[in-house]
Amino acid sequence: MMLTQEILSALHLADKGTAWGTLGTIKPLKNFEPEADVERIREAVDSKGNVQTIIDTVTCLSNDQRQEVARLYKAELQKDLVEDIKRALSGDLEKVIVGLLKTPAAFDAQELKSAMKGLGTDEETLTEILSTRSNEQLREIQTCYRQEYKAELEKNITSDTSEPYTGLLLALAKGKRERDSGIIDYGLIEQDSKILSDLGPKNMASSAQWITILTARSHGHLRRVFDHFKKSTSVDIEERVKKNFKGDFENGLLTLVAIIKDTPLYFADRLYNAMKVKTLYYFLLILYMSHDVLGAHASSPPH
Repeated sequence: MMLTQEILSALHLADKGTAWGTLGTIKPLKNFEPEADVERIREAVDSKGNVQTIIDTVTCLSNDQRQEVARLYKAELQKDLVEDIKRALSGDLEKVIVGLLKTPAAFDAQELKSAMKGLGTDEETLTEILSTRSNEQLREIQTCYRQEYKAELEKNITSDTSEPYTGLLLALAKGKRERDSGIIDYGLIEQDSKILSDLGPKNMASSAQWITILTARSHGHLRRVFDHFKKSTSVDIEERVKKNFKGDFENGLLTLVAIIKDTPLYFADRLYNAMKVKTLYYFLLILYMSHDVLGAHASSPPH
Protein backbone atom coordinates (compact mmCIF):
# COMPACT_ATOMS: atom_id res chain seq x y z
CA MET A 1 0.00 0.00 0.00
CA MET A 2 2.89 2.39 0.74
CA LEU A 3 4.23 1.81 -2.78
CA THR A 4 0.85 2.62 -4.28
CA GLN A 5 0.50 5.83 -2.27
CA GLU A 6 4.01 6.85 -3.30
CA ILE A 7 3.28 6.37 -7.00
CA LEU A 8 -0.12 8.04 -6.89
CA SER A 9 1.27 11.04 -5.01
CA ALA A 10 3.88 11.51 -7.72
CA LEU A 11 1.39 11.68 -10.59
CA HIS A 12 1.16 14.91 -12.55
CA LEU A 13 -2.63 15.09 -12.47
CA ALA A 14 -4.97 17.76 -13.73
CA ASP A 15 -4.73 20.89 -11.62
CA LYS A 16 -8.49 21.24 -11.55
CA GLY A 17 -10.83 18.29 -11.25
CA THR A 18 -14.13 20.09 -11.01
CA ALA A 19 -15.15 20.05 -14.67
CA TRP A 20 -16.78 17.00 -16.25
CA GLY A 21 -14.37 15.48 -18.76
CA THR A 22 -11.22 16.41 -16.81
CA LEU A 23 -11.69 14.13 -13.80
CA GLY A 24 -8.78 11.75 -13.33
CA THR A 25 -6.92 13.15 -16.32
CA ILE A 26 -3.14 12.83 -16.47
CA LYS A 27 -1.82 15.93 -18.18
CA PRO A 28 1.31 15.99 -20.39
CA LEU A 29 4.30 17.48 -18.60
CA LYS A 30 4.63 21.05 -19.85
CA ASN A 31 8.45 21.23 -19.70
CA PHE A 32 9.02 17.84 -21.28
CA GLU A 33 12.70 17.06 -21.96
CA PRO A 34 12.91 13.46 -23.21
CA GLU A 35 16.72 13.50 -23.52
CA ALA A 36 17.07 14.43 -19.85
CA ASP A 37 14.51 11.77 -18.88
CA VAL A 38 16.43 9.12 -20.82
CA GLU A 39 19.66 10.05 -19.01
CA ARG A 40 17.97 10.04 -15.59
CA ILE A 41 16.45 6.62 -16.18
CA ARG A 42 19.74 5.23 -17.56
CA GLU A 43 21.62 6.34 -14.47
CA ALA A 44 18.91 4.96 -12.16
CA VAL A 45 18.84 1.62 -14.01
CA ASP A 46 22.61 1.30 -13.94
CA SER A 47 22.76 2.03 -10.22
CA LYS A 48 19.89 -0.41 -9.47
CA GLY A 49 19.23 1.52 -6.32
CA ASN A 50 17.69 4.82 -7.31
CA VAL A 51 14.11 3.58 -7.42
CA GLN A 52 12.64 6.99 -6.60
CA THR A 53 14.12 8.54 -9.75
CA ILE A 54 12.43 5.91 -11.91
CA ILE A 55 9.10 6.45 -10.16
CA ASP A 56 9.34 10.25 -10.39
CA THR A 57 10.36 10.23 -14.06
CA VAL A 58 7.81 7.73 -15.35
CA THR A 59 4.77 8.87 -13.38
CA CYS A 60 5.04 12.57 -14.18
CA LEU A 61 4.64 11.95 -17.93
CA SER A 62 1.60 11.30 -20.08
CA ASN A 63 1.50 8.00 -21.97
CA ASP A 64 2.52 9.66 -25.25
CA GLN A 65 5.52 11.18 -23.49
CA ARG A 66 6.47 7.81 -22.01
CA GLN A 67 6.40 6.31 -25.50
CA GLU A 68 8.70 9.08 -26.74
CA VAL A 69 11.15 8.40 -23.91
CA ALA A 70 11.11 4.67 -24.72
CA ARG A 71 11.78 5.37 -28.42
CA LEU A 72 14.61 7.77 -27.62
CA TYR A 73 16.09 5.34 -25.09
CA LYS A 74 16.24 2.70 -27.82
CA ALA A 75 17.69 5.10 -30.40
CA GLU A 76 20.38 6.57 -28.17
CA LEU A 77 21.40 3.56 -26.09
CA GLN A 78 20.47 0.68 -28.42
CA LYS A 79 18.68 -0.88 -25.45
CA ASP A 80 15.07 -1.74 -24.73
CA LEU A 81 13.75 0.36 -21.85
CA VAL A 82 11.24 -2.24 -20.68
CA GLU A 83 13.89 -4.96 -20.53
CA ASP A 84 16.23 -2.69 -18.59
CA ILE A 85 13.44 -1.84 -16.14
CA LYS A 86 12.76 -5.54 -15.62
CA ARG A 87 16.41 -6.13 -14.77
CA ALA A 88 16.57 -3.17 -12.41
CA LEU A 89 13.29 -3.67 -10.55
CA SER A 90 11.25 -6.55 -9.19
CA GLY A 91 7.89 -7.45 -7.71
CA ASP A 92 4.89 -5.12 -7.84
CA LEU A 93 6.99 -2.06 -8.62
CA GLU A 94 8.37 -3.73 -11.73
CA LYS A 95 4.85 -4.67 -12.87
CA VAL A 96 3.56 -1.13 -12.35
CA ILE A 97 6.40 0.61 -14.18
CA VAL A 98 6.42 -1.89 -17.06
CA GLY A 99 2.64 -1.50 -17.36
CA LEU A 100 2.96 2.28 -17.51
CA LEU A 101 5.44 1.99 -20.37
CA LYS A 102 2.89 0.19 -22.53
CA THR A 103 0.38 2.04 -24.67
CA PRO A 104 -3.18 1.85 -23.28
CA ALA A 105 -4.21 -0.42 -26.18
CA ALA A 106 -1.25 -2.76 -25.60
CA PHE A 107 -1.98 -2.89 -21.87
CA ASP A 108 -5.66 -3.67 -22.49
CA ALA A 109 -4.73 -6.38 -25.02
CA GLN A 110 -2.39 -7.91 -22.44
CA GLU A 111 -5.09 -7.88 -19.75
CA LEU A 112 -7.64 -9.44 -22.10
CA LYS A 113 -5.18 -12.18 -23.07
CA SER A 114 -4.35 -12.83 -19.40
CA ALA A 115 -8.07 -13.01 -18.57
CA MET A 116 -8.44 -15.94 -21.00
CA LYS A 117 -5.13 -17.65 -20.27
CA GLY A 118 -4.99 -21.11 -18.75
CA LEU A 119 -7.75 -22.74 -16.74
CA GLY A 120 -10.65 -20.47 -15.82
CA THR A 121 -11.62 -17.11 -17.23
CA ASP A 122 -11.55 -13.69 -15.59
CA GLU A 123 -14.98 -12.56 -16.75
CA GLU A 124 -14.82 -9.39 -14.67
CA THR A 125 -11.81 -8.08 -16.57
CA LEU A 126 -13.26 -9.05 -19.96
CA THR A 127 -16.54 -7.26 -19.29
CA GLU A 128 -14.97 -4.17 -17.81
CA ILE A 129 -12.43 -3.45 -20.54
CA LEU A 130 -14.87 -4.09 -23.38
CA SER A 131 -17.59 -2.01 -21.67
CA THR A 132 -15.53 1.08 -20.82
CA ARG A 133 -13.48 1.67 -23.96
CA SER A 134 -14.61 3.89 -26.84
CA ASN A 135 -15.27 2.52 -30.33
CA GLU A 136 -11.90 3.81 -31.51
CA GLN A 137 -10.07 2.35 -28.51
CA LEU A 138 -11.69 -1.04 -29.11
CA ARG A 139 -10.42 -1.04 -32.69
CA GLU A 140 -6.92 -0.21 -31.45
CA ILE A 141 -7.11 -3.03 -28.91
CA GLN A 142 -8.16 -5.51 -31.62
CA THR A 143 -5.19 -4.44 -33.76
CA CYS A 144 -2.74 -4.70 -30.84
CA TYR A 145 -4.10 -8.08 -29.83
CA ARG A 146 -3.72 -9.39 -33.39
CA GLN A 147 -0.16 -8.09 -33.73
CA GLU A 148 1.05 -9.18 -30.30
CA TYR A 149 -0.59 -12.60 -29.99
CA LYS A 150 -1.11 -13.61 -33.64
CA ALA A 151 -4.73 -14.33 -32.87
CA GLU A 152 -8.14 -12.72 -33.24
CA LEU A 153 -9.65 -11.39 -30.03
CA GLU A 154 -13.17 -12.35 -31.06
CA LYS A 155 -12.15 -15.95 -31.78
CA ASN A 156 -10.46 -16.25 -28.39
CA ILE A 157 -13.55 -14.85 -26.67
CA THR A 158 -15.76 -17.34 -28.50
CA SER A 159 -13.60 -20.31 -27.54
CA ASP A 160 -13.24 -19.24 -23.90
CA THR A 161 -16.81 -18.24 -22.96
CA SER A 162 -20.32 -19.56 -23.40
CA GLU A 163 -23.56 -18.09 -24.69
CA PRO A 164 -25.31 -15.77 -24.12
CA TYR A 165 -22.35 -14.14 -22.36
CA THR A 166 -20.23 -14.71 -25.49
CA GLY A 167 -22.71 -12.72 -27.55
CA LEU A 168 -22.56 -9.82 -25.11
CA LEU A 169 -18.75 -9.65 -25.23
CA LEU A 170 -18.61 -9.96 -29.02
CA ALA A 171 -21.17 -7.18 -29.45
CA LEU A 172 -19.14 -4.92 -27.14
CA ALA A 173 -15.86 -5.80 -28.86
CA LYS A 174 -17.21 -4.71 -32.25
CA GLY A 175 -17.35 -1.13 -30.98
CA LYS A 176 -20.60 -0.14 -32.66
CA ARG A 177 -22.08 2.01 -29.89
CA GLU A 178 -23.90 5.11 -31.10
CA ARG A 179 -22.59 8.52 -30.07
CA ASP A 180 -24.67 10.83 -27.91
CA SER A 181 -26.26 13.19 -30.44
CA GLY A 182 -27.89 15.50 -27.93
CA ILE A 183 -31.27 14.74 -29.48
CA ILE A 184 -33.77 12.99 -27.22
CA ASP A 185 -35.81 10.41 -29.14
CA TYR A 186 -38.78 9.82 -26.84
CA GLY A 187 -40.31 7.27 -29.19
CA LEU A 188 -37.17 5.13 -29.19
CA ILE A 189 -36.87 5.47 -25.42
CA GLU A 190 -40.37 4.08 -24.98
CA GLN A 191 -39.75 1.36 -27.57
CA ASP A 192 -36.50 0.17 -25.98
CA SER A 193 -38.02 0.27 -22.51
CA LYS A 194 -40.92 -1.90 -23.67
CA ILE A 195 -38.60 -4.42 -25.33
CA LEU A 196 -36.60 -4.77 -22.12
CA SER A 197 -39.76 -5.27 -20.09
CA ASP A 198 -41.44 -7.74 -22.46
CA LEU A 199 -41.18 -11.50 -22.02
CA GLY A 200 -41.18 -13.90 -24.94
CA PRO A 201 -42.18 -17.56 -25.31
CA LYS A 202 -42.14 -19.59 -22.09
CA ASN A 203 -42.19 -16.30 -20.18
CA MET A 204 -38.49 -15.71 -20.85
CA ALA A 205 -36.68 -12.50 -21.81
CA SER A 206 -34.77 -12.30 -25.08
CA SER A 207 -31.05 -12.14 -24.36
CA ALA A 208 -30.39 -11.12 -27.97
CA GLN A 209 -32.62 -8.04 -27.66
CA TRP A 210 -31.01 -7.02 -24.38
CA ILE A 211 -27.56 -7.35 -25.99
CA THR A 212 -28.56 -5.28 -29.01
CA ILE A 213 -30.00 -2.41 -26.99
CA LEU A 214 -27.35 -2.27 -24.27
CA THR A 215 -24.36 -2.50 -26.63
CA ALA A 216 -25.59 -0.31 -29.51
CA ARG A 217 -27.43 2.63 -27.94
CA SER A 218 -25.61 5.65 -26.53
CA HIS A 219 -25.12 5.94 -22.77
CA GLY A 220 -27.25 9.08 -22.57
CA HIS A 221 -30.13 7.36 -24.35
CA LEU A 222 -29.86 4.26 -22.16
CA ARG A 223 -29.95 6.26 -18.95
CA ARG A 224 -33.28 7.68 -20.11
CA VAL A 225 -34.45 4.18 -21.04
CA PHE A 226 -33.60 2.97 -17.53
CA ASP A 227 -35.55 5.88 -16.02
CA HIS A 228 -38.55 5.14 -18.24
CA PHE A 229 -38.30 1.44 -17.38
CA LYS A 230 -38.44 2.21 -13.66
CA LYS A 231 -41.42 4.53 -14.06
CA SER A 232 -43.39 2.09 -16.22
CA THR A 233 -42.65 -1.11 -14.30
CA SER A 234 -41.82 0.17 -10.77
CA VAL A 235 -38.73 -2.06 -10.95
CA ASP A 236 -35.08 -1.07 -11.29
CA ILE A 237 -33.35 -2.34 -14.39
CA GLU A 238 -30.85 -4.24 -12.20
CA GLU A 239 -33.67 -6.17 -10.51
CA ARG A 240 -35.06 -7.20 -13.89
CA VAL A 241 -31.62 -8.41 -14.97
CA LYS A 242 -31.32 -10.53 -11.82
CA LYS A 243 -34.79 -11.98 -12.33
CA ASN A 244 -34.40 -12.76 -16.04
CA PHE A 245 -30.81 -13.98 -16.34
CA LYS A 246 -28.21 -16.01 -14.47
CA GLY A 247 -24.50 -16.71 -14.39
CA ASP A 248 -21.86 -14.84 -16.36
CA PHE A 249 -24.47 -13.16 -18.55
CA GLU A 250 -26.28 -11.74 -15.54
CA ASN A 251 -23.03 -10.46 -14.04
CA GLY A 252 -21.95 -9.01 -17.37
CA LEU A 253 -25.22 -7.11 -17.79
CA LEU A 254 -25.07 -5.77 -14.23
CA THR A 255 -21.54 -4.48 -14.80
CA LEU A 256 -22.57 -2.90 -18.09
CA VAL A 257 -25.60 -1.21 -16.51
CA ALA A 258 -23.43 0.22 -13.71
CA ILE A 259 -20.97 1.62 -16.27
CA ILE A 260 -23.75 3.12 -18.39
CA LYS A 261 -25.38 4.76 -15.37
CA ASP A 262 -22.22 6.36 -14.00
CA THR A 263 -18.76 5.36 -15.27
CA PRO A 264 -16.75 7.48 -12.79
CA LEU A 265 -18.74 6.04 -9.87
CA TYR A 266 -18.18 2.53 -11.20
CA PHE A 267 -14.40 3.07 -11.27
CA ALA A 268 -14.46 4.73 -7.86
CA ASP A 269 -16.18 1.67 -6.38
CA ARG A 270 -13.75 -0.69 -8.09
CA LEU A 271 -10.72 1.29 -6.97
CA TYR A 272 -11.95 1.44 -3.39
CA ASN A 273 -12.53 -2.31 -3.28
CA ALA A 274 -9.25 -3.04 -5.07
CA MET A 275 -7.20 -1.01 -2.61
CA LYS A 276 -8.77 -2.87 0.30
CA VAL A 277 -7.32 -6.10 -1.09
CA LYS A 278 -4.25 -4.51 -2.71
CA THR A 279 -5.12 -5.47 -6.29
CA LEU A 280 -2.32 -4.33 -8.60
CA TYR A 281 -4.49 -4.12 -11.73
CA TYR A 282 -6.57 -1.24 -10.35
CA PHE A 283 -3.54 0.64 -9.12
CA LEU A 284 -2.40 0.57 -12.74
CA LEU A 285 -5.86 1.44 -13.99
CA ILE A 286 -6.05 4.71 -12.10
CA LEU A 287 -2.77 5.77 -13.69
CA TYR A 288 -4.27 5.19 -17.14
CA MET A 289 -7.48 7.12 -16.56
CA SER A 290 -7.70 9.86 -19.16
CA HIS A 291 -10.58 11.82 -20.66
CA ASP A 292 -10.96 9.00 -23.22
CA VAL A 293 -12.01 6.58 -20.46
CA LEU A 294 -13.52 8.68 -17.68
CA GLY A 295 -14.13 12.00 -19.37
CA ALA A 296 -15.75 10.60 -22.48
CA HIS A 297 -18.50 9.05 -20.37
CA ALA A 298 -18.52 11.81 -17.78
CA SER A 299 -19.22 14.54 -20.32
CA SER A 300 -22.91 13.84 -19.86
CA PRO A 301 -23.36 13.42 -16.10
CA PRO A 302 -26.21 11.14 -15.03
CA HIS A 303 -29.46 12.88 -14.32
